[in-house]
Amino acid sequence: MDFFALLTMLGGLALFLYGMETMGQGLEKLSGGRLERILERLTKSPLKAVLLGAGVTAVIQSSSATTVMVVGFVNSGIMRLSQAVGIIMGANVGTTATSWILSLAGIESGNFFVRLLKPSSFSPVLALIGVLLLMFSKKEKKKSVGTILIGFAILMFGMDTMSGAVKPLAGVPEFTGILTMFSNPLLGILAGALLTAIIQSSSASVGILQALSATGAMNYGSAIPIILGQNIGTCATALLSGIGAGKNARRAALVHLYFNLIGATMFLAAFYTANNMFHFLFLEKPVDAMGIAVVHSLFNVASTLVLLPFSGGLVRLACLSIPDTAEPMSADMEKQKDPEFRLLDERFLETPGYAAEQCRLMAVRMANLSRDCIFTAAGLFKEYNEEQAKEIARMEELADRYEDALGTYMVKLGARSLSAKDSRTVSLLLHCIGDFERISDHGRNLMRAAKEMHGKKLEFSKKAKKELDVLMRAVEECLTLAVEAFEKNDRKRAALVEPLEEVVDGLIICLKANHIKRLQKGKCTIEQGFVLSDISTNLERVSDHCSNIAVSVIEIERDGFDAHGYLEHLKKGNDPQFKALVESYRRKYALPG
Repeated sequence: MDFFALLTMLGGLALFLYGMETMGQGLEKLSGGRLERILERLTKSPLKAVLLGAGVTAVIQSSSATTVMVVGFVNSGIMRLSQAVGIIMGANVGTTATSWILSLAGIESGNFFVRLLKPSSFSPVLALIGVLLLMFSKKEKKKSVGTILIGFAILMFGMDTMSGAVKPLAGVPEFTGILTMFSNPLLGILAGALLTAIIQSSSASVGILQALSATGAMNYGSAIPIILGQNIGTCATALLSGIGAGKNARRAALVHLYFNLIGATMFLAAFYTANNMFHFLFLEKPVDAMGIAVVHSLFNVASTLVLLPFSGGLVRLACLSIPDTAEPMSADMEKQKDPEFRLLDERFLETPGYAAEQCRLMAVRMANLSRDCIFTAAGLFKEYNEEQAKEIARMEELADRYEDALGTYMVKLGARSLSAKDSRTVSLLLHCIGDFERISDHGRNLMRAAKEMHGKKLEFSKKAKKELDVLMRAVEECLTLAVEAFEKNDRKRAALVEPLEEVVDGLIICLKANHIKRLQKGKCTIEQGFVLSDISTNLERVSDHCSNIAVSVIEIERDGFDAHGYLEHLKKGNDPQFKALVESYRRKYALPG
């Protein structure tokens, strides 16, 4: 092989790896995290877990991605270690789909229809369709499909380029000697494991092996140990992802390693024992891409069938390797021990669609926490309770931590390749979590006002109490509407917030005016007035934040964000629906005469 042939081979390898990466990204965007959510929920039956792991891996074309997700699930407490075993086994079976697709490159026939099955025949058509979808389609799903088609075409072109570049090596004795050396099972396994660990993809390393088989210089005796080693090498990704994680997450990564090590050992022992007895003649025959796909599939399916009944033993072995002893915790482990934030596992960032959904779930928890903080604080004005006051302080502190954790995580998520839908989700969350945090602050301020009234034995007049009750109910409905609109991404419900917020503003103006009248008549004191002003100001701020949240839901969903313009249009325009809603809320929350 001369210098230029080497350049061609390296270029083919680069295109192959880039095509695989591009296709994987397209598949991930198209799934939008749905496959990962299915993995999270449907793992009670071991057989179902195997089938699910195989199916998901076959679709996303990466056993490493599936296994890393499982390590994240276990680390987050979403999935038990025993549930993870089946998915890990299934991932090994699912990854064989790639080798079968790549084996199509070896089809040789003069028949027109058979030649159409050859990737070099149909991949240019797929590439053209993919380019057209990317250039002219405005829908995100069609663009993702286009990315997948282009990635596949690049992958197959790289495969053909590699195969063509290495074919002349069949006549090079040194190259043939190297391949023959891998007939030694230990050397073959080591070579396969190192190659896969370096490129972090068993599918890619099997593809490279299939390209080398085009020389005709590699036989089954050399290929089989390398394939076994490739399955061991793919564990490197999961083992790396387990660094700094909790015990069960590291055990999940070890289960993956033990499964492949034990499977390879058993396969080697059984196969070479049988070979000594029956002397398999096919071991000396040249292996092709189809033969590699067959061996890859047979090994992974056989390992899964044999070891699935002993999945509990793999769990026990992992637990023995990492016993339940006290150990210093890393920063990541320290964070993960808090159940409130376990969904924000950094391993999920590898699948941005799923990570965005985890952020949304966390933000919904934060929204409900802030609402509960206000509702609990409102109850203190009817009957003060010190335990509830402490609970409000706890909720406010937790809301602060939610904002910090979500904000930090979403900054990292924003650097990933997100679909348009996920990008809107992240944008909405970033706009709203600050408002929810401030709402909890106002809950704590209300608690302090209630505590001051209780400590000083202050009490409002009956009429002031009734007016404050009306205001409280209006703000509570406003907050409920905002939280529900945020949680369900409901623009119709969000549109109800601003009319009610305007009514709340009017109620506060009336409340303060009525207090001044009572003060002039000697029915209220200045000290009571200060507390009442503090309460009403905090309630007004809560309704303002509700307005911000509702406007965010409306504006971001329609791919634009002009909060000021939207509010100006409502309040200065002649929208009959808005005016009708304002009047309806005014009647509902009219102050007592």
